[in-house]
Amino acid sequence: MDYNDQMKNRVKRIEGQLRGILKMMEENQDCKEVITQLSATRTAIDRTIGVVVSSNLVECVQQAAETGQDTEKLVVEAVNLLVKSR
Repeated sequence: MDYNDQMKNRVKRIEGQLRGILKMMEENQDCKEVITQLSATRTAIDRTIGVVVSSNLVECVQQAAETGQDTEKLVVEAVNLLVKSR
C-alpha cells in the first residue's frame, strides 16, 4: 500500500500532539488539560486508522475487480481491522 502525504501528515500532527502532552506533564499542568489533549490525540489516531483502512480497502477492491476476484472477503478483513483497532 502506498501511504500518501495526507496520511503521513496526520501521523506527524499526532506526534506533535504527543510531544506537547509530554511537555505539559513535565510542566505539571492541570490533569484536566492533559486528559483533554490525550483524548484529542486518541481521536486523531482513530481517524487515521479509518483513513488507512478505507484507502487500503478501496485499493484492494479495485485490484480484485480488475481480476474478477470476490471482494466480500476484503470487506470482512477491513471491518475486522477496524474492530481490532478499538
